[in-house]
Amino acid sequence: MSLIEVKKLCKSFGNLSVLHDVSLNVEEGERIAIIGGSGCGKSVFLRSLELLEKPDSGQILIDGDEITAKGADVNRIRRKMGMVYQKFYLFSHMNVLDNLCLAPVKLSGMSRQDAEKHAMEWLSKVGLTSKAHSMPDMLSGGQQQRIAICRSLMMNPKVLLFDEPTSALDPTMVGEVLAMIRMLTKQDMTMIIVTHEMNFAREVADRVLFFADRGIYEQGTPSEIFDNPKGEKTIAFIRKLKYFSYEIKDRYFDLLEMQGKIHNFAEKYGINSRLAYRLELSCEELIYEMISGCYPDGKGVKIDIGISYSESDSSTIINLTSSGKKFNPFELEADDNDDIHLGISMLKKIADGNINYSYVKGLNSIDIVLQGSK
Repeated sequence: MSLIEVKKLCKSFGNLSVLHDVSLNVEEGERIAIIGGSGCGKSVFLRSLELLEKPDSGQILIDGDEITAKGADVNRIRRKMGMVYQKFYLFSHMNVLDNLCLAPVKLSGMSRQDAEKHAMEWLSKVGLTSKAHSMPDMLSGGQQQRIAICRSLMMNPKVLLFDEPTSALDPTMVGEVLAMIRMLTKQDMTMIIVTHEMNFAREVADRVLFFADRGIYEQGTPSEIFDNPKGEKTIAFIRKLKYFSYEIKDRYFDLLEMQGKIHNFAEKYGINSRLAYRLELSCEELIYEMISGCYPDGKGVKIDIGISYSESDSSTIINLTSSGKKFNPFELEADDNDDIHLGISMLKKIADGNINYSYVKGLNSIDIVLQGSK
């Protein structure tokens, strides 16, 4: 039996469907990272496990108990899970020790003495014993989040749920919280972590879920998701692809306008000036070759030029599609008296052979991968 079983979970807010028919099994000791764009339902899914968001339909079983069942003892089942939020939600009028001891004393009947002993053990593990009597506002954001994690652990949960635990932190404090979560992975703690820290997800997760289209769009091992994603949306998300497109309908198109838009695209996404210049020049040379070769009478020009740029590794692809006659400019060879195709020679050198051409259903298509993009 799986520690967590989710069956055909659906959740909407008014007319907005956020989750639809989501099913998932989580085994004891498994560490799952959930990634995806903003608004894809990651946090809603996590909150639904504790019924902080009530599903419209579907079933959720935690260690064999169905929390969604009519008449279920929700509070008892919730105690099997510890939730760590983006914000720390420590009680500001209580010191650290009181924050940690409150739930086990009030909800589990633990003696205050035993609770304090348990709390100090956790504080020792995370290097915060000296902060036991400090008030939350005397702590850094990273320290507060570590205390929040300890508070969840005080109830000895079967599984820990993390809802982007580092998103509210200053970048200088992210490392200390991630280090604590790494420590928990060595204790075989079952965890579901919603995170935007891709390298961290790769390092700690046994399985990665990519959320899109109202549910689990793709899942697999960290290597499968980060190194060899299959789905189009997964690929775009992992590689952080950014797109530029421009349409040419006339042989006398506005070259300066196109170059200006490429320049703005490069500035927006931090593309260095050397690569930006190559993009402008490459697009110019390629378009003029295609106009000359596909439309000898200068009529009916229809060319679409696109650039895809990966923020993750700076890889850059120029894609051109053109109607008109079949024409592959990279098959041309200039002789000693003909320098008209020097632009194509330049493109071949820049691309270093990474050029693909096809002609399908009356459409020329060219992909050029630029080298030296970084």
